[in-house]
Order: sequence, then structure tokens, then C-alpha cells
Amino acid sequence: METQDSMNGAESLVKTLLACGVDTCFANPGTSEMHFVAALDRIPGMRCVLGLFEGVVTGAADGYARMADKPAATLLHCGPGLANGLANLHNARRAQTPVVNIIGDQATYHRPFDAPLTADTEGWARPVSVWTRTATHAASVGADAAAAVQAARSAPGGVASLILPSDVCWDAGGKVAGSLPALPVPKVSPDVVKNAARILRSGQPTLIVLAGSALRAEALADAHRIAAATDARLITPMSNARVTRGRGHLAIDRIPYSGDAARQKLAGIRNVILVGAPTPVTFFAYPGKSPRPYPEDAAIHVLARPEEDLAGALACLADELGARNAALPPLTSASMSISAEPAKGAVTSEAVAQTLTALLPEQAVVVEESVSFGRAFYPGTVHAAPHDWLQLTGGAIGAGLPMATGAAIAAPDRRVVALQADGSGMYTLQSLWTMAREKLDVTIVLLANRKYAILLGELAGVGANPGKTALDMLDLGNPNLDWVSMANGMGVEAARAENMETFADLFRMANQRKGPFLIELVI
Repeated sequence: METQDSMNGAESLVKTLLACGVDTCFANPGTSEMHFVAALDRIPGMRCVLGLFEGVVTGAADGYARMADKPAATLLHCGPGLANGLANLHNARRAQTPVVNIIGDQATYHRPFDAPLTADTEGWARPVSVWTRTATHAASVGADAAAAVQAARSAPGGVASLILPSDVCWDAGGKVAGSLPALPVPKVSPDVVKNAARILRSGQPTLIVLAGSALRAEALADAHRIAAATDARLITPMSNARVTRGRGHLAIDRIPYSGDAARQKLAGIRNVILVGAPTPVTFFAYPGKSPRPYPEDAAIHVLARPEEDLAGALACLADELGARNAALPPLTSASMSISAEPAKGAVTSEAVAQTLTALLPEQAVVVEESVSFGRAFYPGTVHAAPHDWLQLTGGAIGAGLPMATGAAIAAPDRRVVALQADGSGMYTLQSLWTMAREKLDVTIVLLANRKYAILLGELAGVGANPGKTALDMLDLGNPNLDWVSMANGMGVEAARAENMETFADLFRMANQRKGPFLIELVI
């Protein structure tokens, strides 16, 4: 029988994670993590998913937690392995996703010799993390892991990075720690609620920006009641971690990506009330244009910060306004989706949205990284079957396919539909191999325009006058990417569609079969 004294640090880590409810690990390990790998082999209960690139690992952990409402663990190899995964940890940070980010490191006594993989691992982890710690001895690893889980799960959620020198993993003396209690979620002050009510009663045009848990059903219903009682407008940021939408759900619009379109949409607003959302800002700066997507003279007010009780704040505000019994707007209509027919003819953004509305499976999970071509997808699918919509939150492209991988593991009874641009898909196409290996039910709609189309628009936006050299840098042709062959090479069946009739046939078929299927939609 194993005793506490004979248990090594890695074994105490695995047992502590399981005790804290973390039962899935996305991994790309190396030498420094071999004792953790061996412990995962000896200790049952942890599902281990291999990613062939660290950006797949971190993006999958993000997608998993968005759907599971609990963190997965990652396993990365030293500082450079962490560096490879940083972009999707940045996206997870922006999504406020709980992730227990475990990074191997040089043995404590080996580090002073400056071996090739030695890096400032903690310094690299800190900007994407809400909590960072380097374990110092085997006896503390369990307690460190329990603290990491608690930190990751604390409102609003975030990346907790635990760095493990290899000797603290192989040394004996590991101790299993129990789950730590959840930290209390701060309540919003009554004075803040009264001030928001005063602003809403003023009659001035007011915008309420909702994000995070304020987009869940109960909180969103209270927000709609507040809007109905006060004529306020509701909106979300352009990109959100998760929105439940489709027929039978309350709809909510997004701030447009384009600063010009956003300023036109929000013209006349005098007050902006934030509920779990940051102050709106345009994605980039443009010469001679405001970074604000709202009027320059509008006042910003905070009802609730992301770490506060967003649903409670909206409920209190509805009570303060006497709006708890206000009539809700009509739910999105079932008849609209029932009457929708798949589009025919040429491939356009609106046609794809129409086909998605007609054919999207019930309770699908849609992961959108469609970038420029997908402009019609979100507004055009409001009447589709009920679904959850996951988006690229931090702007670091290459999140879509990994997130779809993690979401499919978290929600195995739901079809995942990945709407994926080809340029950003190339960042993490290794995800396809993991989907095939794990036999995940994912339909990938690969939008193949063979160029970085979003950047063509950005060239115009910043006032550049591009020539051949610049345009060649945005062109993914010569040679054309062959996604059908690439998918097949990673074990994923695939087919190409060049018109909407073929796309509808393939999309319908893909969603009715088991395992992953990729549709290269030429646009």
C-alpha cells in the first residue's frame, strides 16, 4: 500500500487535481514532465488528451472550460512550450476561462547551469494568469495544485499557472490536498445600483453592455426587463466567451467590429452602463479616428465588475426600477427556422447563414473563427435551432479548431460546428489529428478564400496604399492550400463544396454521422 512518504510530487499532483474535480488534461509533455506522465498512467480517473502543438493544448482547455463550467489542466514543456501556447492562453484570459496551466521546468539544482530550455517561465506565464506559483518541494505540490484550482475557479475565472521543476515531481514526500472552498463572489453595493437606476430614469439614451455570466439566461432576462422598463438598449462586446441563443431564447446584438459601423450604431448614446464588460474600444487604432465606438461625450458607468455577482446586480437593479414583472420581448421564433430552406447557388456569407439556420442541429455548439467572411453568421442565425456560440475573445487567431476540440470533449452529447477561416486555421491545424484520435463529433466548415481577407480591409482602414509586395503577403495561394488532403492526412474525412447545394448536402450528412468531418467551402 502506498504511503504519503513514498508518494512523489507528481502523484500528489494528479490525486489533488482529481480531488478538486479536475479530471481532464490536455497535454504536450517533454522530459521535465515525464514523472507527471507516469503518474497519469498509474492513477486512474484523469482523461488525457494529446495535442501536437501547445497552442492546440491551451485552446482546447479554453473551449473545454467554456462548455464544462469547470477547468481542465494543461501540461506544457518548460518555458518554450509555454511560449507556444501563450496566444490561446491570452484568448482564455480575455474570455475569463478557468484553466489550471501546469508547466514543467528545469530541476531546481539544474537551473543555475543555464541549460538550453532554461527561461523566465514564471515571467512569461504571469501576464496571461490570474495566479502564478513555482513549486519548491514535493511536499507542497498538492497544496499548490489545490490553490491553483481555487484561483482558476474564482470569479470571474482565469488561468492559474503552476510551474513544476522536475525534481519536485520525482522527489518523495508528496501530500494530497483536498479541494479548497470557492471564494465568495462580491456583491454590488446598493449605492451603485441606485445610481444606475437614477441614470436609467433620466430619460437620456442609455446603453447597457453585458458580458460574461450576465449573458446566461436568468441574468439576460432581467437585463431585457430593465431595458423594457426604461427604453435602454442592450448590447454585448463583439466577441464573447459563450452566448446561448437560437429559437426559444432572448436575442442580443453585438457591437460591430468596424469602428465606423459601431459609431453609427451607437450614435446618440449619452450613458454607457457596464455589466461585467470592459469599456468598449475599437479593435485597432486608425489615423484620425476615435478609439471609442460610442459618442465622445457619453459617460461610462459601472454597475458590476467582472468579478462581482453580475446576475445579482441585474436582479437588484430590476427590483430598484420595479421592472421584475416587465414584459419580456418575444423569444426568437420557431416558425422562422422551420420555414428556412438551405440556400442555393453562389457561396455568400448570407447564404451560409441561411443554410446554418435551416440545418444547424439542436443544441449544437458553434465555435466561430470565421473572421471577415462570417459577418452575416451571427445576426443571420438568430432563428436557428437552440445552440451555444463561442467566439475568439482575445483576437489571437488560431483558437477556433482547438476550442472546438475542447468543447467536443466537454459536451460529448452535442454536435460541435466549427466555422473556421483558412488563414487562422493554419495556425493550429494539428487540432484535426486530435479530433480524429479522440473520435470527436465535430463538423468543420473550412472557409477557403485563400487569403488573409481581414487584412485587406485593414490596409484600407489605416490608409495604406499597397503594391504587389504587400498584397502577396496577404495571399494564401501559389500554391493553394488543399484542406481536403490535409484533413485526410490527419485522419479526418473531408470533401470540398463550391456551391451552396453541395454545402447543404455535406453539412446535413456530416452532422448525422459520428466523428469529425471537414467541409472545405470555397468562397
